[in-house]
Amino acid sequence: MTVLDQTGKRRLVPSATALPDPFAVRDEVDAILADFLAKRARAAPGPEMTPLFTTLSGLLDGGKRLRAHLCVAGWYAGGGCGDRDLILRVAASLELFHAFALIHDDVMDGSDLRRGRPTAHHALAAAYVADGGPPHRATAHGQAAGLLLGDLVLTLSDDLIHTGPGAEAMWRIRPLLETMRSQLVYGQYLDLLSTGRPCDDVEAALRIVRYKTASYTVEWPLRIGAALVGAGPGVHSACSEFAIPLGEAFQLRDDLLGVFGDPAKTGKPVDDDIREGKATVLMALALQPASATDRQLLREAVGNPDLTGEDFGRVRDVIERSGAHRQVETMITARRHAALTVLDQAPFPFLAAEALREIAGTATVRQS
Repeated sequence: MTVLDQTGKRRLVPSATALPDPFAVRDEVDAILADFLAKRARAAPGPEMTPLFTTLSGLLDGGKRLRAHLCVAGWYAGGGCGDRDLILRVAASLELFHAFALIHDDVMDGSDLRRGRPTAHHALAAAYVADGGPPHRATAHGQAAGLLLGDLVLTLSDDLIHTGPGAEAMWRIRPLLETMRSQLVYGQYLDLLSTGRPCDDVEAALRIVRYKTASYTVEWPLRIGAALVGAGPGVHSACSEFAIPLGEAFQLRDDLLGVFGDPAKTGKPVDDDIREGKATVLMALALQPASATDRQLLREAVGNPDLTGEDFGRVRDVIERSGAHRQVETMITARRHAALTVLDQAPFPFLAAEALREIAGTATVRQS
């Protein structure tokens, strides 16, 4: 069908009923994951692996499926239409890759909760004790089993991709997958190096955001979807120009929720980022104007595993007084605007661009 775009020009677009509705994508991806993981669980070498698959299923339950939705949106942005089986399987594999990243991230950070439930390594520790394992070994077992589960999920994400695309499609997306994975590792390592050492360098904090979150959350899923239909350089360039500011805005919102969010909605303790010592943009902006007294308080509190509720309250007061909260909100708004501006000129089908506008809104204005 043809529609009029915002400039009054006619564009050929897929049927409106075929556009990437987030609820439809979520249901379809969830069905693919459930079927695939059930088959892999049945094919496991022995019943001892049951807790790994059970824990993984629990982790996957309730996710936003943002990466899957972006991957499908990228497919439409590149001109995709018709049978969606291929793109949905690739989108589902990206959700497994995301699960791998979360599992390892939670082990590294020592996090207790994820989406309101025990993190994977805590769940595996509990399963170990329930199966008769000695309680004094539970923590060590959970951490080790969590790492193994992360490794398994990374392998499963590869397996799921190989059950979908043909050789030609794999040739197109393999370089993007490799870059996505290497950038995530680099971003995680930058995060590890900076943890517990807060500084007022906003650009350094943004660099972590770009590599650890922005690229693998938005840019690469979008471009992988476009690559599956053989999109040209212009489409890929527009995908990146849209995705980079949106990915940064997404993580900046996470930074705010990590200090000012509602745990009932975020599914994790509100003081996690402070207790873990994350070098966020929010913290860098708070340190810049801080008095000597406030700076000392922040340096002593950030990364302190024994942080009390009273200590956290003082940290939050310093951040609020500094104006950092308002500055980060301004940065989010500016980046969302930059991403939306790209869509005005992007060589995407009109309705695909509209779907991306909706994603930009939900990704940056959220409470969880």
